[in-house]
Amino acid sequence: MPTFLFGYMSKGNGLSIPGNGPQPVADRLREVISPILWTLGLELVDVLCVGQGPRSIVRVLIDKSGGVSIADCEQAHKILGPAIDVADPFPHAYTLEVSSPGLDRPFKRPQDYQRAIGKEVSLKLRQPLEGQWRITGQLMQADEQVVVLAVAATRTVRLSRDLIAEAKLVVKI
Repeated sequence: MPTFLFGYMSKGNGLSIPGNGPQPVADRLREVISPILWTLGLELVDVLCVGQGPRSIVRVLIDKSGGVSIADCEQAHKILGPAIDVADPFPHAYTLEVSSPGLDRPFKRPQDYQRAIGKEVSLKLRQPLEGQWRITGQLMQADEQVVVLAVAATRTVRLSRDLIAEAKLVVKI
């Protein structure tokens, strides 16, 4: 699935985010953005703030069951732009980007693992297992503590989530 991107230049209006203080800007923006996306039937995957000064970029990654369309990104962008302006995260202009995180994004949340059950995934480990730093197989089970992969017709591997450095879907073209 392609990643869609919409850009938006804005300058804040002087209002502040509730709780404005030492909390990182991305965390404060998540609090503003998440409920808005929920009303659109979309899920917030991540908010990334990169760059400095007027070159600052706010990247909002969204998802939904069945995948994100260009129309979803456009709709979210139109609604989030003014909402972020009210939150006024920067004292200068910034660019807002709304996009799909893409199919091969690393799993960040328990929901990412749940959506991948029954699909082929690749796990990068924090320490080798039987000499292997990466394991690929069908995700059979996942919860907050444990991930179970079928790596061969008759073999399953049960791993603590703490041992997994990165997990993502195996995308076949």
